[in-house]
Amino acid sequence: MTSTFVTTGGRHADSIRHSQGKGWVVAGIGAGLAGIATVVGSSLANAVYDEKLAGDAVGITEKLAEQTVPILAMHTAAMLSALLLLVFAAGLRRRLVDSTPEGSLLPHVAASGLLLVSVALLMGSALTTEFVFGVREPELLVPETAAFFGHWIGTVPWLWVGAGVAALALGIAGRKFKAVAPWLAWVSLVLGGLTIFLGISPAQYMAGMTGPLWLTIAAIGLLKQN
Repeated sequence: MTSTFVTTGGRHADSIRHSQGKGWVVAGIGAGLAGIATVVGSSLANAVYDEKLAGDAVGITEKLAEQTVPILAMHTAAMLSALLLLVFAAGLRRRLVDSTPEGSLLPHVAASGLLLVSVALLMGSALTTEFVFGVREPELLVPETAAFFGHWIGTVPWLWVGAGVAALALGIAGRKFKAVAPWLAWVSLVLGGLTIFLGISPAQYMAGMTGPLWLTIAAIGLLKQN
């Protein structure tokens, strides 16, 4: 049954693939690059991690007021990535439905993992409006809440563990059903496994380093195959 799918269904998937367009893959590249920009912007808005300001909520608020540009960059990139991920997740699901046996869970698992990342990015940018302008008027803020905001944007937008789930699903589909090129399947398995390992560890935000990297590589690889 499986071999029949690979030989006949695989050719059918190839014919469908060429008629589906490349917009969803381009969206994936954009989401990956925007994800990287999100992490960079978050890293630059680092007032709460300044050892000289440890325990000084007022000082943290004042420094955040000097970091509104990277905060706004983080917010914009996170929202862009969150929205583009919706398109890429739908396209990836369709691609895997066409490339795996009927009833396979892999397409749904891959899409669900990316939706988790989209939600994390949405939540990671959710407090921006409340604080990015408020820190410029510190008399309107309780300093401790601004410090909390600093921790929020320094962790939540980095929660890319869902990308690890999507990567493993794509890698398994590539290895078992030749859904993608062998090199992309292996890259997905390695980066997916690493992202999940980081995501379930106490340092879960470190998945924000490997998740966007995998997404960008995978989307570029799929663009070449599409």
